[in-house]
Amino acid sequence: MTVTAARYLCLILPVAALLAAARADRDRQARAGASLAFITAITGIAVLHETATAARWHGFATVDGTYRGLPIDLWLGWAILWGPIPVLLRRWLPLPVALGLLLWLDATAMPRLAPLIDLGPHWLLGETLGLIAVALPAQLLGRWTADRRHLVPRVLLQCATFAVLLLWLTPTVAFTVGDGGWDRLLDLPTSAIIVLGQLGAAVAVPALAGVREFALRGGGTPYPWDPPVRLVTTGVYGYLANPMQVSAVLLQLLLAAATHSATLAAVALGTTAFAAAVAGPHERQDLHLRYGRSWRQYRDRVRDWRPRRTPYEPVPARLWLDDDCGPCTTIRDALQRRHPAGLTILPASTHPETLWRARYEAADGHTADGVAAVAHSFEHIGALPAYLSMVLLLPGLDRLAQLITDALIAPPHPAGGGPLRQNDRAEAKGGP
Repeated sequence: MTVTAARYLCLILPVAALLAAARADRDRQARAGASLAFITAITGIAVLHETATAARWHGFATVDGTYRGLPIDLWLGWAILWGPIPVLLRRWLPLPVALGLLLWLDATAMPRLAPLIDLGPHWLLGETLGLIAVALPAQLLGRWTADRRHLVPRVLLQCATFAVLLLWLTPTVAFTVGDGGWDRLLDLPTSAIIVLGQLGAAVAVPALAGVREFALRGGGTPYPWDPPVRLVTTGVYGYLANPMQVSAVLLQLLLAAATHSATLAAVALGTTAFAAAVAGPHERQDLHLRYGRSWRQYRDRVRDWRPRRTPYEPVPARLWLDDDCGPCTTIRDALQRRHPAGLTILPASTHPETLWRARYEAADGHTADGVAAVAHSFEHIGALPAYLSMVLLLPGLDRLAQLITDALIAPPHPAGGGPLRQNDRAEAKGGP
């Protein structure tokens, strides 16, 4: 087979199969899942290509139209096969069957694509690992999205996919076609890299907080075709309407400065302009149709790029703190001096249940205990306390903060729920 014929077949056949699969499942949510699977697959295959090149699992002939040696038509066809097609055919192809067929297809087709593909001695091992590391996550994300299952795992997979896309694949493409490079970043002093990492983490906090609010308060994900089912105006969204895009642009600009890449900076600014001029109006129209007056009122007072100093009409909530606990009373007094909007602070002894830590209960049904409860109360004060709340509520960091509080500041103790045993009260010295 000639190289040209192989390249045509590697793109035309997957596209034809995709069109047929799309006719088999016309559901909008299924197509949203299929598109997510494609994004995951195309991003993962780019990572796999770098790994396969370094490990010498396989290589490609020197041809035109490549990305770092990977023919673009082969890249697209490969991503279609590993991503959207099995998602659209999931009713007939259970996940183990789909992965088995993909492995069989690779094992059968790749030796026949010579001289376009030059296989190394361990190429089949590479394909197997690729299926596990790339095709499996793409299928899980696509299938869970299509069927609206496993919200938290699919949000985590989305975050991983778009983090790699935003912070590795997009910059690498920019460096390949333009200026800058990863070597500029690696040549910086260790202290400068540490500072850049800290700045990047600080910039990423609003985006992570926005993802968290979408999942826990909105019941959805950041992906536009798998959105929350409820209007989200809590947490970071009480101060900024588009925290994910703000964080993404700032992260890319920070990376562009560190790698001396005007191309990456142009990509970041161009993406921003596209979002504001094209995607933004479409998104606003969609949200207006779904939420009507509530959305209009929110957008009249909360902007995309300029955060508010005070929260936008926070969801009414109650915070129970133990009056017999020193740290709790300190927190209570500090909160009351700031006049938190929409927050009522009550003694834990008045709660109908026995509380072992501080409790936060919002009118929308969201609850939190301990450090997380106190962190949520900061959202009712102002922008800087709300940012501290976002940090404290980051996955993993919230548990660490609770462990430190329990061990060093205020161990959990019973309060509320009616009369307590005298020895329980005598031993109670803790708080949040």
